[in-house]
Amino acid sequence: MQEEQRRLRREIRQLLVQADEADGKEDRQYGCGCRGDELPEELARRRSRLKRIQEARQALEADAKAAAAVEQARRDEEDQRRGGNDPPRGRRRKPVSEVPPPKAQYNFTDPETSIMKSSNKGFDQCGNAQAVVDRDHRVIVAADVTSQPNDKKQFQPMMQQAKRNVGRRGRIKKVSADSGYFSEDNVKWAERHRLDAYIATGRLKHNERVAPCPRGRPAKDLTTTERMARKLRTKRGRATYAQRKCIPEPVFGQIKRGMGFTQFLLNGIDKMRAEWRLVCMAHNLRRLHAAG
Repeated sequence: MQEEQRRLRREIRQLLVQADEADGKEDRQYGCGCRGDELPEELARRRSRLKRIQEARQALEADAKAAAAVEQARRDEEDQRRGGNDPPRGRRRKPVSEVPPPKAQYNFTDPETSIMKSSNKGFDQCGNAQAVVDRDHRVIVAADVTSQPNDKKQFQPMMQQAKRNVGRRGRIKKVSADSGYFSEDNVKWAERHRLDAYIATGRLKHNERVAPCPRGRPAKDLTTTERMARKLRTKRGRATYAQRKCIPEPVFGQIKRGMGFTQFLLNGIDKMRAEWRLVCMAHNLRRLHAAG
């Protein structure tokens, strides 16, 4: 955008000179003021393009400042836990920058979405569709779309939405999620809300077996990650997490293959969210019809 901005400004100056010459010629030919209030089409088009680029740069700069503020807050909290001491040698941190990197991207058509890694091992402009699925009936109890490619920040809001949707009579006691949702903060949040969580701490390679759980009581000095990994290696943990193959995975397969929904047709997170929830409602209606 920086190179494009410089090029457009040069062309605008050249077109302004041409416009002045054209104004003089038209004044001599048609009379003074007959065409002087109209911009040439090429100049108007370039000015509108330059305005959109400037708006895009402002948006990227605002995002960079917000990210810098979050990173600075994280560093301050880390320094406070360390007692104000300098980080260990070899871990000197770069200063927080509020300037967007040169390769920062902006989508002019749909700036609310972002570039994400897709299933075809490439990158597309996407919205991240979320769903919470009931174990017994395979119905979707919560659905949302976000522009964040990382699922870690979606665990808590999705569970809160699911708890609101099922109401008091349908209390959620147990939840499982893949490794994309794992973080120590999510595990501690689930414990505070009395949720028996089974969240994978990492990915297993194809045909790789889960290591057996050590016998005896867990050590008291285990970290949150180690406690969750040990929990998933128990007999109950393996049986609970294995149910993911028949709870959420078939739902997404039915929506994509059976219903043919593989991409969003609308732009904007609000419209995409409405479209996704409409699809989820259609899936639930099919499940209710089959059950009836």
